[in-house]
Amino acid sequence: MMTHVSTVFDCNQVDSRAAGIRAAVGAVKSGRLVVLPTDTLYGLGCDAFDSDAVASLLATKNRGRDMPVPVLVGSWDTIDGLVLSVTPRMRELVRAFWPGGLSIVVEQAPSLAWDLGDTSGTVMVRMPLHPVAIELLREVGPMAVSSANRSGNPPATTADEARAQLGDDVAVYLDGGPADHATPSTIVDLSGPTPAILRSGAVPPEQIAEVLGVETATLLD
Repeated sequence: MMTHVSTVFDCNQVDSRAAGIRAAVGAVKSGRLVVLPTDTLYGLGCDAFDSDAVASLLATKNRGRDMPVPVLVGSWDTIDGLVLSVTPRMRELVRAFWPGGLSIVVEQAPSLAWDLGDTSGTVMVRMPLHPVAIELLREVGPMAVSSANRSGNPPATTADEARAQLGDDVAVYLDGGPADHATPSTIVDLSGPTPAILRSGAVPPEQIAEVLGVETATLLD
């Protein structure tokens, strides 16, 4: 097996950012892993539709299939092809909080040829508020992205922290500086009969309750 040495690109410089996006697009399209900045934490990502790459992402993180990988998208419209039906609730949340720190769990479109782990027919999607992440996602389409760390270690808030943990298992590191918020996204589950918050994070539960027109307590049961 060929060993690849990873490359780090400083995305705060125009030239190296353009080169980094190009390198990351090439890596993703050839089934390799990249580390990218997001508005919450650094992410370890690959092509969402390349099941070998997703398996490699899980292996790199030392994570089992029982913790499926979330999907990041670069635009609102992308979700129309990924989810079974975009409900009014989902539209309201997307309109209010995307791009941003809100992940939404919904039933996925049954026709999708992807394998993100044992998802039981659901997918967790988010549109990150980070220019580098959005540029990459618009070039390559939906990406499976998990926090850039080995399981059991703290999530990376800088490209250097990610590289210290993941090393040459990753082809390209896009360094966008320290993560702004260094807080995981809030996860809302819309796949069941009533919305529920699975993880509190960057978006406060009260704001989600307000958009959905429900009491905060009902989301946290």
